[in-house]
Amino acid sequence: MAKPLTDQEKRRQISIRGIVGVENVAELKKGFNRHLHFTLVKDRNVATPRDYFFALAHTVRDHLVGRWIRTQQHYYEKCPKRVYYLSLEFYMGRTLQNTMINLGLQNACDEAIYQLGLDMEELEEIEEDAGLGNGGLGRLAACFLDSMATLGLAAYGYGIRYEYGIFNQKIRDGWQVEEADDWLRHGNPWEKARPEFMLPVHFYGRVEHTEAGTKWIDTQVVLALPYDTPVPGYMNNTVNTMRLWSARAPNDFNLKDFNVGDYIQAVLDRNLAENISRVLYPNDNFFEGKELRLKQEYFVVAATLQDVIRRFKAAKFGPRDSDGTAFDAFPDQASTQSMNTGGDNWGDQTSPSCVPSSSVAIQLNDTHPAMAIPELMRIFVDIEKLPWSKAWEITQKTFAYTNHTVLPEALERWPVELVEKLLPRHLQIIYEINQKHLDRIAALFPKDIDRLRRMSLIEEDGGKRINMAHLCIVGSHAVNGVARIHSDIVKTQVFKDFSELEPDKFQNKTNGITPRRWLLLCNPGLAELIAEKIGEDYVKDLSQLTKLHSFLGDDVFLREISNVKQSSKSKDLWHCALSQQENKLKFSQFLEKEYKVKINPSSMFDVHVKRIHEYKRQLLNCLHVITMYNLSWTFFPKAAPGYHMAKMIIKLITSVADVVNNDPVVGSKLKVIFLENYRVSLAEKVIPATDLSEQISTAGTEASGTGNMKFMLNGALTIGTMDGANVEMAEEAGEENLFIFGMRVDDVAALDKKGYKAKEYYEALPELKLAVDQIDNGFFSPQQPGLFKDLVNMLFYHDRFKVFADYEAYVKCQDKVSQLYMNPKAWNTMVLKNIAASGKFSSDRTIKEYAKDIWNMEPSDLKISLSNESSNGVNKANGK
Repeated sequence: MAKPLTDQEKRRQISIRGIVGVENVAELKKGFNRHLHFTLVKDRNVATPRDYFFALAHTVRDHLVGRWIRTQQHYYEKCPKRVYYLSLEFYMGRTLQNTMINLGLQNACDEAIYQLGLDMEELEEIEEDAGLGNGGLGRLAACFLDSMATLGLAAYGYGIRYEYGIFNQKIRDGWQVEEADDWLRHGNPWEKARPEFMLPVHFYGRVEHTEAGTKWIDTQVVLALPYDTPVPGYMNNTVNTMRLWSARAPNDFNLKDFNVGDYIQAVLDRNLAENISRVLYPNDNFFEGKELRLKQEYFVVAATLQDVIRRFKAAKFGPRDSDGTAFDAFPDQASTQSMNTGGDNWGDQTSPSCVPSSSVAIQLNDTHPAMAIPELMRIFVDIEKLPWSKAWEITQKTFAYTNHTVLPEALERWPVELVEKLLPRHLQIIYEINQKHLDRIAALFPKDIDRLRRMSLIEEDGGKRINMAHLCIVGSHAVNGVARIHSDIVKTQVFKDFSELEPDKFQNKTNGITPRRWLLLCNPGLAELIAEKIGEDYVKDLSQLTKLHSFLGDDVFLREISNVKQSSKSKDLWHCALSQQENKLKFSQFLEKEYKVKINPSSMFDVHVKRIHEYKRQLLNCLHVITMYNLSWTFFPKAAPGYHMAKMIIKLITSVADVVNNDPVVGSKLKVIFLENYRVSLAEKVIPATDLSEQISTAGTEASGTGNMKFMLNGALTIGTMDGANVEMAEEAGEENLFIFGMRVDDVAALDKKGYKAKEYYEALPELKLAVDQIDNGFFSPQQPGLFKDLVNMLFYHDRFKVFADYEAYVKCQDKVSQLYMNPKAWNTMVLKNIAASGKFSSDRTIKEYAKDIWNMEPSDLKISLSNESSNGVNKANGK
């Protein structure tokens, strides 16, 4: 098996990420040696690989800092509208390589490290993933930050600096075991603590109504310590900020206990406060009403809104009035903030529509930051003394809400009793918001009591609960889904009453992915091939990929596209291996090293990358594997630790893998591999090597998906249902260029109405019956024959997602996949059609739509000057 080039060797041959200059290389080597010397003098005499990594990271960071400071100075001087992206999750992954790419330093760094006798790929592998998210929602937030910086938007990401991110998954005896993700144990070279901006956050206490106004008193205070991480745009000198809050107990925490002699308990109780930022909750599609989770949600919004208002008041063109009217400009929905792209000034300051302001847009990434709505009302009414009507008008114009799920069990509904205990003033505000909202509904729909019940923010059934999605809808000026089919379901089913009342409030913003990480970083060979044909501008304008359609008849180019991924000893036109850059060969060697499984790189890599959940239907894929008629592999990522059925699915998959992989006849042709601890850095290896992408959720259940987009951009074909963004992918590429199967949304609804009877499919399909019987009878668990009884029982009697109903169509569609794979030219032609059609799914396009339709902002192609022509406000701007 030929040894593929390392990433460093490939990148030294590729020009797309910047020119290697002798001066740049020398400067980088000098910086590297300086940082390494400082580390060794401080700590030890012999450098470790981790020392080398930190020296390189600090060297690259040196090139970030000047741009970072200059960007914030620029924002202070020009005072553009600012957008704040509030999210409880930011799944950033690794930072080093992404930063080198966006600053145009990667080639120079590669050359410098090469000249120093080190291996860049080994250094990159040392970096810990910043796994501060569960899956799609958190990774979307990370892609959005990249795009907002690349588009020159004055944007800030706000979240929590979890001490422990998404758990590390280990598979032991086929079962998932969770281990803590101690990602900070070696330090984080990219963040900077900002204790000078530490802020108090209040909990518990009581509400007192006085002549001077309402006061929230006798509270317990927790301090929010910000840590800032730079977010560089692509080759534009813009470096925005992600600010993550860490909980700290104040020095006088529980001092009353110390006064009575219990000093030890007072110190130990500090942990109760600091636990707020200790760990990321692992479920992102199942709501658990835990007090600590509600504390986290309020903690991040309370600290963030204080920061937002501080920045608004301190802005160069900020408010100067003392009567509260200055907050009229807070949301600035009346005009778009344009930024002149032809020079170093943003907007025509003589035009009323472009007067600089410090106005604010806040995007709520799902309902997790929903408490920001009553919190902003509390600040406006109780602290800034604005009239309720004025405060509410500003609040609605400020917030926008993104919905990420239609699953009822995922929608947050907080018990009133818990909110009253933890945030008593906020409960009062929510009740008042609800009363005014219901008064309006009652006036519009007299005597429609059922409508009032459906639209109330407070649900009465099974105990009083606050419906946080309803709060977000009522408190925002825009509500969006994340794929067109999802947005239609949101409007016509989930929030039908609200959309009928305010149809213009509801929008669609189809998700996207950043091509910087998900093509340039993870698949440099493909990125370079595309650049050779259409130029490098597509990196910032992915729609230019449509130019690739003109090369569909170019056999040489099709072969080159195939060779980036494929590996084969065949000598014909479609299977010759040329440059040893093949992603599949490299990934095969990774699997052999890490999993001790030897596979054939020429076989089809059939990949199912989804969190383990019933609606994502890993079971459908597993049943097909059991049927064993197609040479395919299957990979699966993590299950939430508290999700019993998901863990059973993992155990079934690993049990099936044990049987299949050890079969003396089948094992040489079919491999089933469960890749444990799926994360961003592993995705960067898997996705470029994939042939077939599984997107097989039940129609109407997947909000959008972004993995489907990553696979499409990297040349994998999709087998999937008409669900989420698959619908738009089929429109862009042509449905004939995807492997679409199964029920559509209307078919699912019709089956629900008729009544889904799983046993009818089981009895009618011999292959399905055999597979299910094997699971049920202990064929895959001979030591525990009844191990999977609960899983089989669920499939027969409690399967909301109708696995059996789509089984036959899925098997037939997999047959079509196998037939096409045997025709390499036809397969690779379809691959190129998919790559050429993937331009819509850039997060740059998504963010442009948010900016235009929701935030009232305009992107800028301005490249910020790094010189300090204007020193006005330099010191003031440094912390902004």
